[in-house]
Amino acid sequence: MRAVICGAGIAGLALANRLHAHDWEVVVLEKAPGPRETGYMIDFFGPGYDAAEAMGLLPRLRELGYRVEEVSYVDETGRRRAGLRTSQLTKAVGGRLLSIMRPDLERALREQLPDQVDLRFATAPEHIGNDSDRVRVTLPDGSVLDADLLVGADGIHSSVRAAVFGAESRFLRYLGFHTAAFLFDDPRVHAEVNGRFCLTDTLGRQLACYGLRDGRVAVFAVHRAADPALPDDARAALRDVYGSLGWVAPRALAACPPSDQVYYDQVAQIEAPQWTNGRVVLLGDACQAVSLLAGQGASLAIAGAYVLAGQLARADTVDAALAEYERLWRPVVTEKQRVGRSSARWFVPDTRTQLAVRRTALRLAGLPAFSRYLSGSLAGKPTNVVRQLGAH
Repeated sequence: MRAVICGAGIAGLALANRLHAHDWEVVVLEKAPGPRETGYMIDFFGPGYDAAEAMGLLPRLRELGYRVEEVSYVDETGRRRAGLRTSQLTKAVGGRLLSIMRPDLERALREQLPDQVDLRFATAPEHIGNDSDRVRVTLPDGSVLDADLLVGADGIHSSVRAAVFGAESRFLRYLGFHTAAFLFDDPRVHAEVNGRFCLTDTLGRQLACYGLRDGRVAVFAVHRAADPALPDDARAALRDVYGSLGWVAPRALAACPPSDQVYYDQVAQIEAPQWTNGRVVLLGDACQAVSLLAGQGASLAIAGAYVLAGQLARADTVDAALAEYERLWRPVVTEKQRVGRSSARWFVPDTRTQLAVRRTALRLAGLPAFSRYLSGSLAGKPTNVVRQLGAH
């Protein structure tokens, strides 16, 4: 059996690993010229943690991960206004959590990729021929790939989804925020934030900084925006929105790299009524984007890939496997999307009352009742889908 996977991000690489383990021939197409270097820090937990453990990936992820002592909210002078020890977050999810940069998670998945997997950068489908039992992918150079399955794992703005399922506007649910991430060098800022995840305690916008092991500082920003349209110049937009903030914001914005080195996008979810069309199936953010507000995008990407590969290995036919993948996995995604939407007002407060409530909640974080609430807020309803597959 042969699969063509579009997208060498977290979902695509995880699926390539699993399909190869199940004796599939795999080709991975990635339109970017090489591995991505930009991205932000994530708390990796939930079903993806279970899948990574089953894949033997956890030791490498722990090596690449970061020890973050606290999530700290600071005022315009850098004074701590509220915070949460990461040990409390870890306890809330049963100790099964690690902090890692998204590019490092992709790096670990690439390192695990067998040599037999054909990974091609700087290319993507130009035409897709989709039949009931085969798919034909034509590349820009005129070459053709015939396969039993085409997987669109090419992100929230998936070109595979657009070509096979319809225009993006049919599926994208804008949540009212823009987000950005970039890296810069500044020893002074690095010394101030190293070991902590520091965020501005502000209304309508939030800038976060944390130190990386190579001496650079990573910036993560999110702000409310009524218009989903993205700016032509990301760097200029960031300086306009965050320029009046205090603390280290002026230094970070002054060192912001050119727009082509800045990650900038909408905060949105994808709600696709179907994930399969013929021999084309969607995976990861292409069909299940939960948004950074839900906090489990990377986890769901790996777990979804694990579930899809498991069904393709177990089912009698590809069609049966795709149907079972969607039956098992869609309820999990739907629940995580609900959690993300409900947390928006606390993620970036829009009123002083919301800001005050968040500070109070963080002060109560050590209480057992709050720990149980935090566990539910972070993870939503528990799912054993990945562990059940691992038992077979």
